[in-house]
Formats: sequence, C-alpha cells, structure tokens
Amino acid sequence: MGRRKIQIAVVKDPNTRQVTFSKRRTGLFKKANELSILCGVEIAIVVFSIGNKPYSFGHPSVDVVVTKFLQHATNSNDALGSNNSSNEVVGDMERLNQQLSDLQTQILEEEIKGTKHDERLKQHEVTQVFQYKELQGLCLELQRKVKDYVDEIEVSECMLLLAQEPVVGVRKEVITKKRRKN
Repeated sequence: MGRRKIQIAVVKDPNTRQVTFSKRRTGLFKKANELSILCGVEIAIVVFSIGNKPYSFGHPSVDVVVTKFLQHATNSNDALGSNNSSNEVVGDMERLNQQLSDLQTQILEEEIKGTKHDERLKQHEVTQVFQYKELQGLCLELQRKVKDYVDEIEVSECMLLLAQEPVVGVRKEVITKKRRKN
C-alpha cells in the first residue's frame, strides 16, 4: 500500500489542526536537520503556532544563522548604493559618542550634587536632633527651677502670715507649773 497524496487545505477541527501542526512541525525540523547534515549548510526555521507560541530549529543555532543573515543583508544594502557613506556613518558614530560622554558627565555632576545635598541634609538633621535634646534638657531644668521658686514663694508667704497673726489655738500666756504641796 504506500502513502496516499492528500489535498492541501485548512484543517477545520481545532483539535485535529493542533495535532497536525505538531506532527508536521516535527517532520519539518527532521528534514531541516537532515539537510544541514547532508549538505553542510547553516539553517534556521522559526514557526509560530495558532496560539502564537514560537518554535525554532537551527544548525548550528538560530541566533548564529540569524546574525549571519542580518549582517549579509546589511552588507548587500551598503553595496547597492545606500545613502549613508562610510564617512557619514563614522561622523554619526562620533557625534553619538560625544553625546554619550556629555550625558555621562552630566550624570556624574548630578550624582555629586545629590551626594552634597544628602550630606547637608544629614548634617541639618543631626544639628536639629542635638538642638532638640539640648532644648529638652533646658526645659526640664527650667521646670525644676520654677518648682523650687514656687516652693520658696509659698514658704515665704507662710512666714509672712505667721509674723502678722498668731496661730489659732496657741496662747501667748506662759503656763506655769504648780508645785505640789508635801
């Protein structure tokens, strides 16, 4: 019996379509591997599934083949008479390098300014904390002195009152002791 030729058309059933995709992808990658081994070629295949999931095969690797392809495409564009001459490219590179170095210098200057601002802020915070603690100590000392002065004033008032009026219940008369008669 042999293989039958099938008509190429879109598979309607999504499950069957997924199974067909997986089998055909595997077969395609096997054929690409055989081609690279038999002919000694570099090959890359990238396939996206229905669910937008990428599958790739490359010999020696996809990255190597794609990089080589892009370099070849860039060289062929330059050979075809691209508008950018080599002098223009070098000039653009020098201009971009100068802009980069200018930006790096500006970043360094701003970092130095930021460091100085941070140091000033820390100094100011330390000074404020020190001043706060000093003021707190002075406040406690002032409270203690005010309390002492209030106590002294109360004692002075009591003394003045005692000097002006006698204490209630205390007689000015001297009590003499009677002698016993034997």
